[in-house]
Amino acid sequence: MQYPAIDPVAFSLGPLTVHWYGIMYLLGFAAAWLLAMHRAAKPWSPVTRAQVEDLIMWSAFGVVLGGRLGYVFFYQFERFLEDPLWLFRIWEGGMAFHGGMLGVILAIFLYSLKINVRFLRLMDFVAPLVPLGLGFGRIGNFIGQELWGRQTDVSWAMVFPKDPEQLARHPSQLYQATLEGLALFLILLWYSRKPRAAGTVGALFLIFYGSFRFLVEFFREPDSHIGFDLMGWMTRGQLLSTPMILAGLVLFVVFWWRESRAAKQEIPTKKPVQAEATE
Repeated sequence: MQYPAIDPVAFSLGPLTVHWYGIMYLLGFAAAWLLAMHRAAKPWSPVTRAQVEDLIMWSAFGVVLGGRLGYVFFYQFERFLEDPLWLFRIWEGGMAFHGGMLGVILAIFLYSLKINVRFLRLMDFVAPLVPLGLGFGRIGNFIGQELWGRQTDVSWAMVFPKDPEQLARHPSQLYQATLEGLALFLILLWYSRKPRAAGTVGALFLIFYGSFRFLVEFFREPDSHIGFDLMGWMTRGQLLSTPMILAGLVLFVVFWWRESRAAKQEIPTKKPVQAEATE
């Protein structure tokens, strides 16, 4: 298939250049804000509509800071050792989801302390919002012609103009947008449509994101400076996603079992009715 001729630069205003990737990030945050406002009106919501703006802002800081630190320490640590100041040159690019996720978790934890809300409930509220940003972000990767797939001969393979080798490749960015974005969003939205055991929505996010990412990595070109990390086929993304899947499975079972046990203990036991004595 022919790669669509899309200019990575959306528009320019004098010296200011706006890229589609940045617009995708803004769309992701806007979509998350709209959904959060809708869900905040539900009686089971841990936050009010007035708190949604702060929640999104705290999450945004977590994404940016964690994503940058994650990219530097997970993918470019050698470069950081050679040039520590490169950590702060974010305009040169470089963000990693796994670092962004850790940054969001920390931000949500701190915000839960600030508003005195149970951390697990707040994480369950935020989890369905995240795939929206992931989906838009992967579309931004596709437009920017980055993080493309491995060479293939499937009928929908694409030759990316920026690819120096000009090989027909999997459009893996679109695979990720579909699975990590749309599919994950629908799964979490369906599961969280009513109150669930605290922490299980967040645990499902870990399970399904990790699984989708692990799968798509088989079609995505490994980072050229890293290659394969383990056994000659496991990529850095798969290595980082494996503990997510395992942790999600364990946490889901623990949270579900704990909630079930607490529910059983709350059921009052019926006392036998004694017959009145006759005289």
